Amino acid sequence: MRIIITGAKGQLGQDVLSLFEHNGYYDVLPFSKEELDITDAKAVLNKIQELKPDWILHCAAYTDVEAAEDEGKSLNWLINRDGSKYISQAAASIGAKLIYISTDYVFDGKKGGPYKEEDQTHPLNQYGAAKLAGEEAIHKHLPGAHIIRTSWVFGENGKNFVYTMLRLAERLETLTVVNDQHGRPTYTKDLAAFMRYIIEHKVPGGIYHFSNDSEATWFEFAKAILKDKAIHIQPVDSTAFVQKAKRPKYTVMSLEKVKKTGFHIPTWQNALDRFMNTVFKN
Repeated sequence: MRIIITGAKGQLGQDVLSLFEHNGYYDVLPFSKEELDITDAKAVLNKIQELKPDWILHCAAYTDVEAAEDEGKSLNWLINRDGSKYISQAAASIGAKLIYISTDYVFDGKKGGPYKEEDQTHPLNQYGAAKLAGEEAIHKHLPGAHIIRTSWVFGENGKNFVYTMLRLAERLETLTVVNDQHGRPTYTKDLAAFMRYIIEHKVPGGIYHFSNDSEATWFEFAKAILKDKAIHIQPVDSTAFVQKAKRPKYTVMSLEKVKKTGFHIPTWQNALDRFMNTVFKN
């Protein structure tokens, strides 16, 4: 089985690649942004028609939520909307299957309970709006595609909240962390495992909400990250931080649809322990 991975040098892409490349059943073709410009429609079509993959795991994304509001606005839309459109059009032209990674930021956080896949979307920021537009483009051109919305992503191979907290704890005695935004952290290795599960268990196409189990605020997540550090963590309201991009207050997503596929979802506490063991072992 031939698989193309976009964004293969990114935080998620590296874990997806490592999960598939050591299995002799898969012929894995990883592409970084330098190797495949997904904003070039012709290049995307030519490459996919040349290689004829069975699956495309579309991990490439623009993820700078703050910059997407101004200096990165055009790139955000080019990559997250247009690039996803070109990938889905090319996939449809050869009958390839597709997994697209989206975000909890397609929601406004006002529901007051866990979001289900069919709930009304209403992004508050440019990043969420562009990712939603990517979803819509994919659904239009490849209705059977798999769209995975995820949240609060962390892994060994990129910039993320866990590394930021660990770095700040090295030089500060007190940290302030927001305590009024609720969500679910997601470990890249567990997300990658679900992507492989989709392929191997022939999980039907559609939208799926995936994160690690159990919810948290950023403050609670920070406390767990720094539980062995001698640092004081102060909970604050999100108004204490000036940010260009609006963040939804509650984007906990229901995991019931994924659980019904038979996939076991570890808690984020378990995932964080595995992350720490890997990082500090190395």
